[in-house]
Amino acid sequence: MQSLNDINDLHKFQSLDLIARQVVEGFITGLHKSPFHGFSVEFAEHRLYNTGESVRNIDWKLYGRTDKLFSKRYEEETNLRCQLIIDCSASMYFPETANNKLAFSAYSAAALTQLLKRQRDAFGLSLFSDHISLHTASRSTASHQKLLYFELDKLLQAQPEKKGSAIAATIHEIAEKLHKRSLVVIFTDMMDSYKKEDELFAALQHLKHNKHEVVLFHVRDAKHEIEFSYENRPYIFVDVESGHEVKAFPHEVKQTYRLAMERFRKEMKLRCGAYGIDLVEADIDAGFYPVLYAYLVKRNRMKG
Repeated sequence: MQSLNDINDLHKFQSLDLIARQVVEGFITGLHKSPFHGFSVEFAEHRLYNTGESVRNIDWKLYGRTDKLFSKRYEEETNLRCQLIIDCSASMYFPETANNKLAFSAYSAAALTQLLKRQRDAFGLSLFSDHISLHTASRSTASHQKLLYFELDKLLQAQPEKKGSAIAATIHEIAEKLHKRSLVVIFTDMMDSYKKEDELFAALQHLKHNKHEVVLFHVRDAKHEIEFSYENRPYIFVDVESGHEVKAFPHEVKQTYRLAMERFRKEMKLRCGAYGIDLVEADIDAGFYPVLYAYLVKRNRMKG
């Protein structure tokens, strides 16, 4: 079966569990073939087979994919806890297709859950829009993984509602709920945070003050939201959260829009760097592997 990385290929599969497994398997196989070989071995729970060792623990399926011999590793459980947080506000349903920012975030979270599970780490899930609609504790059991897949699948099937994003209030609330040091992974388009950076970073600082590590995935459709690539004809641009409409030709507003977005991105990058927060720009057309790789890099640093 082919490996998955592109969100546009997911219509071929029905099971979220199967999708997550295929994404992770393809990602790990790619790492084994890449220059990041020792890095990948550590996190895939494999190591290179040494001549003379017992062949009992060789992963023959991995050998078939990579043409290299790896032995399975059986390490003790780690203490890493990861809380996955997804912004479910109306703007996350852009573009108006099945392959939108919310779907990308949900599939990415499912793949991360699969990766965390095979590393014996604990994982929890929080969903929010103008309020927190779901918050689970972090666990590493198979039943808990099934629960998270069930909730993510419900999210994928849900119809969009015109709800705003109370991201700052949500992060403050979750910071109070997490009683043990965790890696907090946030998926959001930060549409609510434009010109509200102080509120957002006060909340993120709350997480850091409580000794949590943070990876902030800025989820966007780069083609339309960053490059502003539209045909030169009249459009009605609608704020999906407020309903406010603006009629314009794209070429009339493109330069002003792109400059404003670039200023916002630079400000976010600067302030995240100052707070020790990993900011990752996640383009929905770039596939899931950059998300998984950013997580592994962060996890590696936390172990060091």
